[in-house]
Amino acid sequence: MTDLPPFLVVLPLVASVVVLFAGLVRSKTGWPIAALAGLGQLGLAAVAVYRVFTAGPTSYVVGGYESFYGIELVIDGLSASAVLLVAAVSLGVLAYARTAGPRGNPFYATYLLLIGGLTGVAVTGDVFNMYVFIEISGLTAYALVASGDTGRSAVAALKYLIVGTVGASLYLLGVGYAYIGTGTLNMADLSAQLAQVGYGSTLVQTAFVFIAIGLFIKTAVFPLHTWQPEAYAGSPDSVSGLISALVSTTFAYALIRVSLSVFTPDFFATADLAQTLLLVGAVVSIVAGSLLAVSQTEIKRMLAYSSVSQFGLVLAGLAVLNQTAIVGTSVHLLSHAIMKGGLFLAAGLIATATGAREVHEYEGLSERMPYAAGAFAVLALSMVGVPPTVGFVGKWYIAFGAVQAQLWPLAAIILASTLLTLAYFARLVERMYFREPATMADRAESEATAAQPDAVVADGGRPSVGMYAAVFVAAVLAVTLGAAVVPFAEQLAPTLELLLS
Repeated sequence: MTDLPPFLVVLPLVASVVVLFAGLVRSKTGWPIAALAGLGQLGLAAVAVYRVFTAGPTSYVVGGYESFYGIELVIDGLSASAVLLVAAVSLGVLAYARTAGPRGNPFYATYLLLIGGLTGVAVTGDVFNMYVFIEISGLTAYALVASGDTGRSAVAALKYLIVGTVGASLYLLGVGYAYIGTGTLNMADLSAQLAQVGYGSTLVQTAFVFIAIGLFIKTAVFPLHTWQPEAYAGSPDSVSGLISALVSTTFAYALIRVSLSVFTPDFFATADLAQTLLLVGAVVSIVAGSLLAVSQTEIKRMLAYSSVSQFGLVLAGLAVLNQTAIVGTSVHLLSHAIMKGGLFLAAGLIATATGAREVHEYEGLSERMPYAAGAFAVLALSMVGVPPTVGFVGKWYIAFGAVQAQLWPLAAIILASTLLTLAYFARLVERMYFREPATMADRAESEATAAQPDAVVADGGRPSVGMYAAVFVAAVLAVTLGAAVVPFAEQLAPTLELLLS
């Protein structure tokens, strides 16, 4: 047992309270405190990863109670990777937000509260405690979406609130069914008790369906994705980058964790309905998300629908349920956060400088903003899955896992998803590099658009070094992390062997 897991959760939560009260004394103390907390969180996450990959999983039971009776926090290879992702991405977005906004101590306090909630989802070993952290994450995400200056942000947040509450309620209902049948909420104990009740039991299968559909809503699986496009497109650019990278990603992690740690592969081998639910959700999301993305004219809405498709790939790897596919799912889940977060931040940077928020406004962008256009193009190609980027490696593992499982139609759809993704990103790259810049009249119209609250940084200034740095780091990681997948898979192997045994 170690005290590290509670510190990972407590640090951002305490920092959130400190930021809120510090604002009563001085209004501009939020960002420095949040940055210090973010650095501390990144350091703790790095220590957690090192300990897990060198000494094995660690756990902590809150209050000193015995395991299964107290609330257990557990860090293994998968959860440690998620914790590191949350810490690293949130710190990068924080650097971006210093110039891009929103600002103010209430914003930074809510920001830190979201990080604490997401970290809690990653490390908890208790299904009800996971619900608590899901609600913390959800409520703070709604508030951040609403932090924009326009009515669109408020409407997007309200829609997100309504649909997200339904998802959380369904998850809780599923947990209730599982508790009725077993009398326990601890994931490890619940797994053993569900096996005794019987995987063919209507109660157990109903519990899974409610939990899965609740998390489908939170992850934005088609057709339960209706909150996502407006939430991503209507929120401030910094918030779009944060929630697109971390919120749905962490909830997708929660689905993987509950599926493997609580219900186990034996459940899926017994209950055909469960695997069918995952397969149908995967295929429909991959195809529908891509088709909807192609039809969009607004950049952020296009990227939002792209996420629907990409999380379909994550579901596909989970449905295949062999070690190769789960490695691919883990890689794609983590890399998607970096790539998609980087794309949203790049779109915000470009909009700040040029006012361009529509696909047609990217014409000739490589001449106006060569570095930003280059970073956007690299991230887009990684999303498509062009070698040797990390986007290619994750898809390859998932597709190869489907081939190993002899799920040939799914393998074909996964491979076709590359062409579908290319369909909407290629038109952007083509406009940036192979079309003439906009005319003077078009530029005047873009500059007028840039004067609106949704399209500028908080003080009306130009993109800062921090904004460029966050985007460039994401682009570099999208390329270089492809080479780190094999060592990562080797480190993750013990965790996956235990989860799949």
